Amino acid sequence: MSLPARVLDTLYQAYGPQHWWPAPTRFEMMVGAILTQNTAWTNVEKALEKLKSEIPTLEASTLLALPPERLAELIRPSGYFRLKTGRLRALCQWFVDAGGFECLDGRTTKELRHDLLGVYGVGHETADSILLYGFERPVMVVDAYTRRIFSRLGAVTPEIGYEPLREWLEAGLGTKDRVSRYNELHALLVRHAKISCRVRPDCASCVLCDICAYSGSDEAIPEA
Repeated sequence: MSLPARVLDTLYQAYGPQHWWPAPTRFEMMVGAILTQNTAWTNVEKALEKLKSEIPTLEASTLLALPPERLAELIRPSGYFRLKTGRLRALCQWFVDAGGFECLDGRTTKELRHDLLGVYGVGHETADSILLYGFERPVMVVDAYTRRIFSRLGAVTPEIGYEPLREWLEAGLGTKDRVSRYNELHALLVRHAKISCRVRPDCASCVLCDICAYSGSDEAIPEA
């Protein structure tokens, strides 16, 4: 069994299914992918609550109709709210111009990823989150937690690039049930990083300690 597959199985046995992404609609999930940049999900939830108090059903057209200043005020709890206002409006405009899900669902994953990466403020992690959770496409999401855990396991270097790490994980997870497996592994890695594999690791509580190169270390491995 490959290391990514073993990590998935071990974490799933320890924590169970995570039921990600925590959003009721596909478009709201896309909004959340922007708002969660550089902040915790609890702050995103506060921002979404404020947005939905004014716009009960979040849609690209209704968000674009809001004055930018008002949109910025509503998403203030997510942090970097002025920057995210521009990014959210850019994503909404792209979504509207592309014809919404009706048209976008017909595009290949490669085409969608290329287009998303061309939207202002959408980097690889945000694009892949939208693809995996919003469009249910088989694209593994890589974040700081992913890099932290697999570098501590000794599988990759902390300096590994986004694309090589994503491709290595996808190859290790095989071709069966890719969307569900990518979804679950990403969510489980986030869960594990918050419980045990923190910036200063709690190796005593780690369910991966028997395969971890840094198990038992008193020294924290800097977060990438």
